[in-house]
Amino acid sequence: MLDFYKFFNVKVPNKTKVKFNRHDKSGEAWDKLKNDDQAWINMNAYRSVPLNKRGNHNNDLDNADYLLAFAQYYPYGSDYYIFGGMYEVKKIMPEINNGIGYQLKLCDDFIEYRNRLIIKLGTPISRNSYNRLYQNLQKGLQPEIFELAPSNKIAPFPGYNNILLTHKDLQSVIKMEIPEWKTALSNVKGVYCITDTSNGKLYIGSASGNKEGIWQRWSSYANINNLTGGNKTFEEIKSLDPEHIKNYFTYAILEIFDVKTKRDDIIQREEFWKRVFQTVKFGMNNTSTSHKTP
Repeated sequence: MLDFYKFFNVKVPNKTKVKFNRHDKSGEAWDKLKNDDQAWINMNAYRSVPLNKRGNHNNDLDNADYLLAFAQYYPYGSDYYIFGGMYEVKKIMPEINNGIGYQLKLCDDFIEYRNRLIIKLGTPISRNSYNRLYQNLQKGLQPEIFELAPSNKIAPFPGYNNILLTHKDLQSVIKMEIPEWKTALSNVKGVYCITDTSNGKLYIGSASGNKEGIWQRWSSYANINNLTGGNKTFEEIKSLDPEHIKNYFTYAILEIFDVKTKRDDIIQREEFWKRVFQTVKFGMNNTSTSHKTP
C-alpha cells in the first residue's frame, strides 16, 4: 500500500479536517457521492449539537478551513473509504445547529482522484461519521492508500436480486462493458422495473429477445443519443425535460429466465407484474400518461 501522507502532504494546508462518512438516516454515503452531489455536500456540511465535554464541536468543521471528505466504500468492506474531494470550508453565520452549517466549495486540488482513490483504515470507525485534524489521523486511524481505481468506479455485480442502478451507473456499466456485469446480464432474459424517483411511477418491461438478454435491452436505455429505448412514454418525458431520465430513473430486475425461455412465457410474466403494480393505470406503461417534471 502507498503512504497516505506522502500522497496528500504536498497540497494539504493547515487547519484541514478529514471526514469519514458512513451513513445517515437518508442512506449510504457512497450512494450520495456517486449519485447526488448536493446530498453528498449536505452530508458533509451538517453542523450538530450538543457540544462534547470540552465544549468543542469535535465532529464539526468550526475550526477548519478545508475538508478532505471520504465515503465508506462498502463493496470492499467497512474499513475502506473512497475519496470524495477536497473542499474549502466557510461557516454560515449566524450559527446553525443541527442543520447545514457550512458552505463547501469543491477545490481543484486532487479532483482527478475523486471517486477513484480508495484508502484502508488500520483502526475501525464505530460512529456514523468521524472527523479529525489531518495531522492527527495517524495517531488512531492509520490510513493507507489501497487502490487508485479507474474513473466511474462501479460496485461488483451484486446478484440479480440486488441490482438497483441509477441511470448514470447504467450508462457507466454499458459504456465500459464491465465484464462481470455484461456476462451476467447477457446470459439471462427477464422482467425488469424502471422507477421515476421524482414521482414514484413505475414501468414494467421485459427482455425476451434471443440476443444478449437484459444487457441488450438495457443498452438501448443507456444510449446517450436516445435514452428511451424506443418507449413512447419515455420519449414524451424526454421531450419535456431532456435531463429527466438521466437524473431520476433507476433500474432493477424482478425476474430472470433462462435464455431458452419462450418469448410468450416472459410476456405473460411481464403482464402479471403490470397487474401487481397497476402500472397501466398508475405508472408509465400507459403510453397516454402525461408527465410533469418536478
